[in-house]
Amino acid sequence: MLTWLKDILKEQYTEDTDKKISDEIGKGFVAKADFNALNDTKKKQDEDIKTRDKQLEDLKKVDAEGLKAEIEKLQTENKTAQETYEAKLKEQQIDFAIEKTLSDAQAKNITAVKALLNLKDAELDGKNVKGLDEQIKSLKEREDTKFLFNTQTPAKTQFKGFTPGESSDNKPNTNTQPSSLADAVQMALTNE
Repeated sequence: MLTWLKDILKEQYTEDTDKKISDEIGKGFVAKADFNALNDTKKKQDEDIKTRDKQLEDLKKVDAEGLKAEIEKLQTENKTAQETYEAKLKEQQIDFAIEKTLSDAQAKNITAVKALLNLKDAELDGKNVKGLDEQIKSLKEREDTKFLFNTQTPAKTQFKGFTPGESSDNKPNTNTQPSSLADAVQMALTNE
């Protein structure tokens, strides 16, 4: 209901007039809430356009060739780092294989024996270093270097009084009488 219209028309105001005016206003005008929402959307779009224009101007200032050069430089550095990593990994694998082989050959001092080996062009053949076994065999046979290796096989450790890995289900004789309180406690604990 348009109360302001009633104040203006006074006696000529009728419900029918109110209805006709309301219908006509709906055709040619927008509700205030709708107008405000559209106005806010327009303001936001204007701000977005300004932001986009600023970004475009900033992009025009960017040195594309400089960026390409920087990308190529980073790619080269990455490739170099990857190659260095792979070389260090290969070197560690070779060192481990050499030390394992020397340990298996019972070298007394791995560092001293390594110094006598020709490892300049050492390459892995699976888990072993090519030609290393022959070099070790040669060092073991030479009079001036065989002292660097243990030639005796280690004696097997002998245990006395028990057999390792064997269980003992034997319980002490429970028919004997304890001679003291400590012996009684000990017997009670072992019988559990």
